Amino acid sequence: MGSDDGLSYRFAVPADADAVMTFWATAAEDSHRPPDSPEAVLRLIARDPSALILAVHDEAIVGSIIVGWDGWRCHLYRLGVAPTHRRRGIARTLVSLAETRFTTYGGTRADAMVLDVNTDAHPTWTAAGYSPQDNWTRWVKPLA
Repeated sequence: MGSDDGLSYRFAVPADADAVMTFWATAAEDSHRPPDSPEAVLRLIARDPSALILAVHDEAIVGSIIVGWDGWRCHLYRLGVAPTHRRRGIARTLVSLAETRFTTYGGTRADAMVLDVNTDAHPTWTAAGYSPQDNWTRWVKPLA
């Protein structure tokens, strides 16, 4: 996917599953949901090998975004940047790579799952051109 200032962007591979979990524990908001697992990351990669985009610096994961395309809608999840690498344009690049992927599939609108309480993320999404919708609420049901 390319490299810039020592950073490279690539799709996750199965060998990244444990490192992704470690990265998310320190760089991505991880409350208010059932915990993710390396097995879930492996299922994601197996189903869609280009769904999880990583930013890597010196072989360490410093950014991630999940690009969900179901053939109808475009969904973004798990945007995170390592605290040591914030304010360098990594999130902006990850969102741009995701949006490019969506447009190649014919997607016309993307949405991002961002918790209301994750106020640190709100400026990033606003800067990328996203805004919250006031006219709907997400309904969820944990599956056993």
